[in-house]
Amino acid sequence: VMQVGERRFGIVVDNVFDTEEIVVKPVASVLRDISMFSGNTILGDGSVIMIIDPNGVAGAAALNKEEANKSAAAAQDRLIANDDATSLLVFRAGSDEPKAAPLALITRLEEIDRDKIERSNGQSLVQYRGRLMPLVFMGDAYGDHDGKQPILVFTDDDRSMGLAVDEILDIVDEKLDVEIISDQPGLIGSAVIKSKATEIVDVAYYLTQAYDDWFARSLANESENRAKRVLLVDDSAFFRNMIGPLLKVSGYELTSVESAAQALALREEGAEFDLIVSDIEMPDCDGFAFAEAVRSDEKWSRTPMLALSAQQSAENVARGHEVGFTDYVAKTDRDRLLEAISETIELREDAA
Repeated sequence: VMQVGERRFGIVVDNVFDTEEIVVKPVASVLRDISMFSGNTILGDGSVIMIIDPNGVAGAAALNKEEANKSAAAAQDRLIANDDATSLLVFRAGSDEPKAAPLALITRLEEIDRDKIERSNGQSLVQYRGRLMPLVFMGDAYGDHDGKQPILVFTDDDRSMGLAVDEILDIVDEKLDVEIISDQPGLIGSAVIKSKATEIVDVAYYLTQAYDDWFARSLANESENRAKRVLLVDDSAFFRNMIGPLLKVSGYELTSVESAAQALALREEGAEFDLIVSDIEMPDCDGFAFAEAVRSDEKWSRTPMLALSAQQSAENVARGHEVGFTDYVAKTDRDRLLEAISETIELREDAA
């Protein structure tokens, strides 16, 4: 399924092989008149593939160009107005209630033959891309060997795990607002997604079911990081639950609060931190105002701060630096967040 502006259309293909990160090269001059291709690339095995141009395909499908341009502008306006939306994968697992997980965390969606699932060392496994991949089942335990098994694949560096679900329903862009917090392991809470009450899955819980040390990082200065105290300020319970385990197992002593007011109360109580990580989009007191409040008091005035935001415009980044943030990181880029935390603390120690 492709989209140009507001016009969606489907391309019928024979097979979907894989996803790849590629460098697009210009097409040869003899092929430049074929508008459906924008370039080509060479894969690791030496094979050459063509890159499809959605605009060219839209033209071949006789979509009106002027209408498409107007639709694209309208879609962009809506995107700017709703830039806090999160792409979510909606699925069923273990019950009829729909569940959702952030699409950005999922590497691939697979469907495997159930008779390919094996048991070893007390857990379910499947041979995936030449290696054994642990499977974690949501809901019912590993059962019969008939039919197909939908799997959400999560990959980090050289290891993967599969989360087995019952049915993949949809991919949606929605503002994620968890209204009811859950105390059930594996669930963060419930939110309204596509006008239905939907259970929001705690992905971190299932990742650690496959690998206890999933979030571990072999940092060069791990022994030093274990003593570093990080304050995370974010009104989203979802994000705190996602990033909290990642920072803890990376060796940081983490304190999480849900508002700027709670963070400033810690300052008045005499708490000290090596780094403050703050969301920008918070009610009552946003991240910019919070940073100004931090810098206005001698107690935390020298504590480095990192900004987390879904809005990465040049204007917002510049304003972040003006009010005292050391760096500005996208909320979905957890690898960059870990790198920025390590770099910022190291720079502070060097300066000291």
